[in-house]
Amino acid sequence: MQRTEERARQGERKSSGRADADRSQVSHPVVIVGGGPTGLMLAGELSLAGIDAAIVERRVGQELDGLRSGGLHARTIEIFDQRGIADRFLAQGRTAQVAGFAGVSLDISDFPTRHNYGLALWQKHIERILADWVEELGVTIHRRCEVTAFVQDNSGVDVALSDGRSLRADYLVGCDGGRSFVRKASGIEFPGSDPTTSNLIGEVEVTEEPNWGIHRDATGIHGLSRLDDGTVRVMVTEREVGAVAPPVLRDLSDALIAVYGTDYGVHNPASLSRFTDMVRQAASYRQGRVLLAGDAAHVHPPDGGQGMQLGVQDAVNLGWKLAQVVRKTAPESLLDTYQAERHPVAARVLKNTMAAVVLRREDERIKALRDMVSDLLAMEEPRKRFAGMMSGLDIRYDLGEGHELLGRRMPDLDLVTADGPLRVFALLHDARPLLLNFGQPGAFDIGPWADRVRPFDASYDGAWELPVLGSVEAPGAVLVRPDGYVAWVGGPTSAGLADALTRWFGPPGPPQRAIESD
Repeated sequence: MQRTEERARQGERKSSGRADADRSQVSHPVVIVGGGPTGLMLAGELSLAGIDAAIVERRVGQELDGLRSGGLHARTIEIFDQRGIADRFLAQGRTAQVAGFAGVSLDISDFPTRHNYGLALWQKHIERILADWVEELGVTIHRRCEVTAFVQDNSGVDVALSDGRSLRADYLVGCDGGRSFVRKASGIEFPGSDPTTSNLIGEVEVTEEPNWGIHRDATGIHGLSRLDDGTVRVMVTEREVGAVAPPVLRDLSDALIAVYGTDYGVHNPASLSRFTDMVRQAASYRQGRVLLAGDAAHVHPPDGGQGMQLGVQDAVNLGWKLAQVVRKTAPESLLDTYQAERHPVAARVLKNTMAAVVLRREDERIKALRDMVSDLLAMEEPRKRFAGMMSGLDIRYDLGEGHELLGRRMPDLDLVTADGPLRVFALLHDARPLLLNFGQPGAFDIGPWADRVRPFDASYDGAWELPVLGSVEAPGAVLVRPDGYVAWVGGPTSAGLADALTRWFGPPGPPQRAIESD
């Protein structure tokens, strides 16, 4: 293990990247800037597709200052299940009903999914599990360095690193957070709204017994809780907005005194950070051969715990598309569908977090509104709609009109096959597209795409149910993309199948030297 970690730190790889003739530049088809959950997930997706992707990460390892994000929503757990790694997370966390809006818990235990719950698990553990996974896949990680400059041309991107090395990539993906260097250097606009509230969050030791739990006042929402190791997690709303310097212990002490009249003797902070209610979203997720994912593409308040989920799902949407473009089996225009599908999803998160921030405030009018929202979400239909949104289980990409399944997540059905019982998600472990035929075996000929799409005959006699929507008509066949979303619904005829295969997996036939965009 020590040798493997050192190899990763030095940017080596079991199946190494290409070295240019002058030995001064190493080439990878894709370079990912940032080794957090989004970057790790994207690297894993590309590796499964046979693409040599390298991560550039400033940290020596996956260590984080503090615990950061605190859980996974149902759709993110499903995504990990699609890759056969969900059990790694479930073994380390605690399942719970984590979905909620504006302080109202939203129970999804009656949702038709194998994972009708969330998972309480700190981000440092999530990152460690993902890092172990990508290490198994042989992903290169260039550690202890940052990207300082890059220049793109018609065939790729030259990337300069802070340690003096240079990389060459077909594509560069910025997964480098809300202050993304990649986004700024690309000149991609980041419109949105400035913060109206500011919060400090830290893990500290105290000398006095705190006033545990959640406390609201005119300034905002505050809270103190004890962690498993005995340290105290503190979240407090600051009275002033606009600080630009990283917070220090004195800032936390002053904020606590302003709210509680004491700082409880806070000392020895393990971590201390600041977050605001600023919301911004990249005007474009792509500029030529440079793309953005995760917080580099969108920032918002942490209400509802949706940020990391968005980033992981960005990565899963982008990975298989980028892989096909790199392999030249699909045109570059396929990358345009990444923004078309993911931008509206993030925009909805920005919208619901802005609403949640307003409902945090403590005055008589907002309290009355919060009570009304709570009463509304206690009703069956509103509860399902909001729970579907917050858990990510209701996402539908606009792939046109048709069956209710089109553009939605494929349910993890228990299939009956010639080889015995098999789950749908088990067929997605290798991130390969799937044509599931529930009718006459061998009814669909996809010969020209047989090297890209896996045909599979199966039967299923149970009910077809989707979160929020409920029961839907059983299809005769479905084309499932590598990200688990349904790209075509048909049967018993193949009407529209060839068009769907071409749209998502490229024209029939062998890869071409170059496929022009539409």
